[in-house]
Amino acid sequence: MTPHGPVETPIFMPVGTLATVKALDPRDLREAHAQMILANAYHLHLRPGDDLIAEMGGLHEFMAWRGPILTDSGGFQVFSLAALNDVNEDGVTFRSHIDGSSRHFTPESVMGIEHRLGADVIMQFDHVVPGQSDRGAAHDASERSIRWLERCRVEFDRLTAGGPARQALFPIVQGGVFPDLRRDAAARIAAAGDWAGTAIGGLSVGEAKLAMHEMLDVCDEALPAAAPRYLMGVGFPEDLLNGIARGVDLFDCVAPTRMGRNAAAFTRDGRLNLRNATHRTADVPLDDACGCACCRTHSRAYVRHLVQADEILAHRLLSIHNVHFLIALTREARSRIADRSFASWSQAWLDRYHSDSPSP
Repeated sequence: MTPHGPVETPIFMPVGTLATVKALDPRDLREAHAQMILANAYHLHLRPGDDLIAEMGGLHEFMAWRGPILTDSGGFQVFSLAALNDVNEDGVTFRSHIDGSSRHFTPESVMGIEHRLGADVIMQFDHVVPGQSDRGAAHDASERSIRWLERCRVEFDRLTAGGPARQALFPIVQGGVFPDLRRDAAARIAAAGDWAGTAIGGLSVGEAKLAMHEMLDVCDEALPAAAPRYLMGVGFPEDLLNGIARGVDLFDCVAPTRMGRNAAAFTRDGRLNLRNATHRTADVPLDDACGCACCRTHSRAYVRHLVQADEILAHRLLSIHNVHFLIALTREARSRIADRSFASWSQAWLDRYHSDSPSP
């Protein structure tokens, strides 16, 4: 339960990086049965500014989304988008990717940013390294993230002292693709407090899928089973099912809307490229089992026409479909877990999804 409503897991969280899920409005998200969405502290701090959003009543009021919100601390963006100047024990000095201005993030300043944004769940500031990083780099980032977690917790407690419980702080397990580092980080974080949930970060950043699965298995064994686990930045259909099978509860990814802007759609039979001429006269929906507004109303032929004509509506319809598809997939996974048929159902689903048989 969050201050803005319950969250049933497993779930897929649409990504609203800049206080908007690209091409969709809150009504679209409600119709897709979205429970919780994600926004990003790094981007919102740079534009329009967390102070402004706080003045406007916080993220929920600012973007007119009444459901739960999670904010990523910006660790991934600081270590990937920004031009880095310096990383040390205090924090990270970097230049904004927007205007080149110099900024300095510390665990304490990030807690302040996320507190002002007002999300229901906020993430610690962590040190993220690429998936191909060597053991030394992965170890240093994991250790620094654990040290920064304690600073985040102290500042979080200071900011929230004496008030109602409106936010929950999630720690982040790092450790690259090294099982012992992941196991150690997960165990130490679990022992450090009674967390409302725990995130698993630094995956899907260039490592092999099998390595990601191995790290999830390690975290599944080491993290408390009663609290939700959040796999950060992962959200393709096969990743959702493989993650759920390994104890993951929450997922987010920009893939559904990014793919929508690039003429691609998820279906039970694999991914469709709407630029392909085979869809020119296809008088069928993107996926005949999908209940989204696009599939209920429009044919593949029409959506392909919009793509070829470079109409904005193509981006919107494909984004509506892809977001709905992933949310529906996790909703069905919940029901399959409840009736104890998840393992057989997910295997059959993945077999069909990966089949080489052509889509109609």
